[in-house]
Amino acid sequence: MQEKAGTLRTGVSLVLTDDAAIEVRAEGAGPAIVLLPSLGRGIADFNDIVPALVDNGYRVLRPEPRGVGRSRGPMSGNTLHHFAADIASIIRQDGSAPCVIAGHAFGGKVACTVGANHRDVVRALVLIAGTGNAEIDPDIGESIGVGSDPSLPREKRRDHLVRAFFAEGNDPAEWLDGWHPETMAMQREAEKATAPDAYVGGGDAPVLDIQAEPDAVAGEPERSARREIFADRVTVVVIRQAGHALLPEQPAQVAAAIHDYIQKL
Repeated sequence: MQEKAGTLRTGVSLVLTDDAAIEVRAEGAGPAIVLLPSLGRGIADFNDIVPALVDNGYRVLRPEPRGVGRSRGPMSGNTLHHFAADIASIIRQDGSAPCVIAGHAFGGKVACTVGANHRDVVRALVLIAGTGNAEIDPDIGESIGVGSDPSLPREKRRDHLVRAFFAEGNDPAEWLDGWHPETMAMQREAEKATAPDAYVGGGDAPVLDIQAEPDAVAGEPERSARREIFADRVTVVVIRQAGHALLPEQPAQVAAAIHDYIQKL
């Protein structure tokens, strides 16, 4: 692989975009991978996969969402296009274009929006337990709300986290923490304000769709929709014994799937 140091310093930087200041952690050297976390969560969710990616020769960039860490910007009046512009600006300032953008769940929607709006910065998209616009089972929706609410008792939340996000037998303890309610509310508002047709196709980039099995949030209707949308651009990898959280459940398999896919691009 060609070494690429990037412009942002290794470690943590504060990157100014059009209307935000985004905290970005940069690690490693080589072709760049940008990692975008799930709804209401931060970049620490990727802690377990970053060492393997760095060891395999990648430069990993992790921008914190607005409202997390030192990332700041308008917390209302946004669309997914605003978040995508943040990411594209970071990639351009780092000199990493085109690069692989990997998003977990909601982060995949932001990744697809970058692909639709800023094709020049995207080499490929990776959707980790990707979600679309299909209706979520109301009971699962309730468990998402309870499990992600840090104001509620931890033991009550644990059962709901398992129900919504984890495969049977997997420990949800890591996800009892790391929730950011204000960021989650901002992201939900932005998603509702964005027409799905404006981003779901992800432009024309190739796509790796890493699916969890079983996934109570993103089931077969979502998967079928993605197969139709991406057609011959998509490669599907299914990781067993993992729910929608996926990253804390099977980090080694996720890292290996990303590396194997990039090697074949």
